[in-house]
Amino acid sequence: MVNGVPSVKDLWIAYRMKHPSRAFDLSPQRLQHIRWIGGGSGAGKSTVARLLAEKHGFRLYHCDDAQSAHTARANAIDHPMLHAFLAMTMDERWVKRTPEEMFHTFHGFHGEGFGLILEDLLDLPTDVPILVEGYQLLPCLIAPLLSRPDQAVWLIPTAEWRHTALCRRGSLWSIAGRTSDPATALANLLARDALYTEEVARQAAALQLTIIKVSGSASVDGLATRVAKYLGIRR
Repeated sequence: MVNGVPSVKDLWIAYRMKHPSRAFDLSPQRLQHIRWIGGGSGAGKSTVARLLAEKHGFRLYHCDDAQSAHTARANAIDHPMLHAFLAMTMDERWVKRTPEEMFHTFHGFHGEGFGLILEDLLDLPTDVPILVEGYQLLPCLIAPLLSRPDQAVWLIPTAEWRHTALCRRGSLWSIAGRTSDPATALANLLARDALYTEEVARQAAALQLTIIKVSGSASVDGLATRVAKYLGIRR
């Protein structure tokens, strides 16, 4: 484990302990049919991934769609941050803590549960290429799994565009509106997400992985075209 984030070796050991009779091959060769799209909230990851999957025949894996199933499979020993988060009230999560506390204790920002994503992916057939998207895809977790640089890209939204994108999506107040102090909760949530986006960008730059900055100046189709180019997806 490095800086609180599990290494590929940690994930392999944990899987072998739970499933001693099953193979868990995390070699870059085993995962070379997978492309990864990570990044901050509001960057357009889901939309771009859907467009590319439909156009190029990829099997699409949305990390967020698997969250409920992963929560059911999680346990307090292997996923302590998740279980601490689930035990909190909405005000405890979003009003009574600082954005820094939220960032440092949110499970999805620190690799907790990434092993469950890998388990899902290894259970899928390899005859169709897979496109994985989600904020959970930390560069430090993905880098050891890559067989070549064009397998992964991270979308980094500006703070202004994140706010605009969430407004357009209609989800700006979906969390904050369920607290006793929506304005404080929203400010905390946006600040927390900004901290995570900065961390993702820092990791990707340090590992010399591909970053695309998203400001809203390009159309969704234009952004999808850029992502396809960086992922080496051809017609």
